[in-house]
Amino acid sequence: MSTTITATELKSNLGLYLERAAVEEILISKNGKPVAVLTKPKEEMLFKLGKHRGKGKHSYGDYKEELARGLSEKYESID
Repeated sequence: MSTTITATELKSNLGLYLERAAVEEILISKNGKPVAVLTKPKEEMLFKLGKHRGKGKHSYGDYKEELARGLSEKYESID
């Protein structure tokens, strides 16, 4: 589901649309043309911002490799 609002509406009710962006995309238009989309951040973006384990000391790629290693150690491979 997506909601379309004007830039003026966003400016007037930013807090409301920040909360709604957690559950739906908000399309922002200016002069009748779409200019931006407000949405919740993806896991990779949170990692870049340092909001994950290690507080940004590791890259997202490092995290994915660590996760894969952990899964391979946790589960036995069947050939």
